[in-house]
Amino acid sequence: MAGHSKFKNIMHRKGAQDAKRSKVFSKLAREITTAAKGGNADPAFNPRLRAVIAAAKAVSMPKDNIDRALKKAEGGDAENYEEIRYEGFGPGGVSVIVEALTDNRNRTATDVRTAFSKNGGNVGSSGSVSHGFERLGLITYPASAGDADKVFEAALEAGADDVESGEDEHEIWTAPDALHEVAKALEATLGESSGAKLAWRPKEWTEVGPDTVQQLLKMIDTLEDLDDVQNVYGNYDVPDEVLANL
Repeated sequence: MAGHSKFKNIMHRKGAQDAKRSKVFSKLAREITTAAKGGNADPAFNPRLRAVIAAAKAVSMPKDNIDRALKKAEGGDAENYEEIRYEGFGPGGVSVIVEALTDNRNRTATDVRTAFSKNGGNVGSSGSVSHGFERLGLITYPASAGDADKVFEAALEAGADDVESGEDEHEIWTAPDALHEVAKALEATLGESSGAKLAWRPKEWTEVGPDTVQQLLKMIDTLEDLDDVQNVYGNYDVPDEVLANL
């Protein structure tokens, strides 16, 4: 297991997401419905559903919203959402993976391509950047769950592979097939996580300079703001001195 590596993701977007709570809730509701429809509507027997409900609770999504999304799946009147992955490049040669849930493939493809092209990026072919990422299990905890040493020890005991601790949260990485076992083991030590899912982790990072960072962040924010987009992953690393000037 690796040590406490620097937390490389850009956390400023948390504030932007908090300001768009209704959009965040809408995306989570869509994912809850899809998970329940595609498996079992009982979270106890559906790891994917259990994980997304945990993520919904972590952002204080009202219980009524969660129940409505579950009932929509159980009632059989839910839209048929298709899971699609887009790969492309952002300003500065940054690699980006976009995961979407859509009931209209053409609409989503157009929206994603526009978000890339208007912000100095371009969509590539399938597999054009995913070879530079690993598909892993990701469990997140807020910083309040404990200091880096406590979380590291708990993750090691639970069978995780790596931990990245930052000012805002801890990221605990696992093998894909060990995700839910590790998440369950961590609950005994750290309590309920703020999220557990399969995610894309870069194998290498691309440093972004001051001339590129604004355009890149605008592209990422534009993609995340699209109704059909669930997750955006990138291999960008913004140095502290560049962040400080934003």
